[in-house]
Amino acid sequence: MTRLLVVTTVVGTLRAFLLPFAYHFRSKGWQVDAMAQGVSNSPECLQAFNRVWEIEWSRNPLDPKNLILAPKAICEVMAQGNYDLVHVHTPVAAFVGRYAVNNLRKQGKCKVIYTAHGFHFHPGGKALKNAIFLTLEKIAGNWTDYLTLINREDELTAKKYNILPPERIRYMPGIGVDLKYYSPDAVAESEVERVRQELGVAEGTPLFLCVAEFIARKHHRDVIQAFAKLARPEVHLVLAGRGRLLEEMQKLASDLGVKNIVHFLGRRDDVPTLMRASVANILASEQEGLPRSVMESLSMEIPVIGTKIRGTQELLEGGCGLLVEVGDIEGIAKAMAWVLDRPEEAKNMGKQGRERMAAYDVSQVIKLHEELYAEALA
Repeated sequence: MTRLLVVTTVVGTLRAFLLPFAYHFRSKGWQVDAMAQGVSNSPECLQAFNRVWEIEWSRNPLDPKNLILAPKAICEVMAQGNYDLVHVHTPVAAFVGRYAVNNLRKQGKCKVIYTAHGFHFHPGGKALKNAIFLTLEKIAGNWTDYLTLINREDELTAKKYNILPPERIRYMPGIGVDLKYYSPDAVAESEVERVRQELGVAEGTPLFLCVAEFIARKHHRDVIQAFAKLARPEVHLVLAGRGRLLEEMQKLASDLGVKNIVHFLGRRDDVPTLMRASVANILASEQEGLPRSVMESLSMEIPVIGTKIRGTQELLEGGCGLLVEVGDIEGIAKAMAWVLDRPEEAKNMGKQGRERMAAYDVSQVIKLHEELYAEALA
């Protein structure tokens, strides 16, 4: 029996991306376990994985505590699990996890695969930060059997800097999106009407949507300022997500005089319905790997207003959305106006996005993982 350990920094990554992989490989008779902070309190993970392991670490990749306490805990888990494959995701879990199991890897007792959900160094980043994270990736590359990248820019970057030999670098079309779940046909009109009633808006009222954690790099400030600049009081803006900047953004909406037409919904479990109720989804980030909310929107045939960054550009190429520069508030406002003034063109753009997402279907990505795991175990 093949034993697989999946390691992420926080449980949210497991819930959002990796449950279909757990179910699939367990159906093949594998033992699939997970390690993350908060995993023992997640009913979804307790059901999806054979066993879960709780671990405490900081989300700050440069926090020295991560290299003091976490490696010992990981080694104890490895001793109990006797894993054939260790698949690490997200910066802290990826670096510390590879460091912790490297001795076992060198002894041939396990293979280590790292999926980078967007390198922390990128063209728009600060020089010092880029240099630090590139150095860390090159160091950790020595502890890695295979590196998978979820966008073409990172694939080229990994090869350019020789983080691993090219034959051990793999491109994956994201981590997969369930095209059956994120389908316009899967959302009933009654569900859309329920959302409109919750928001207190009439049928036909245009809604713009932003689904993102309230952190600085997501640039909610730009979205809210652009919406205020749009100056169309019949239009509403819906923001789904939580995070440390939520209250600050609520105050900004109030200060700009749009608080009555901006809705802060917190964490939602009905994102497909929110998307189907919207005329466009907006993601103004300065850094992404391959943004899930963009993939989900395109799958729902909802056009996207995004920034010209790694991942987002790749998804929207060929006319699947509208692109603006990071921080271009005027550009976001003009893109909103374009969607409102050209509804048929915007709708066709969304349909084109649905066609593009066929290559990103989770079933296709799982097949690619099957091939990679088979090669690693051979």
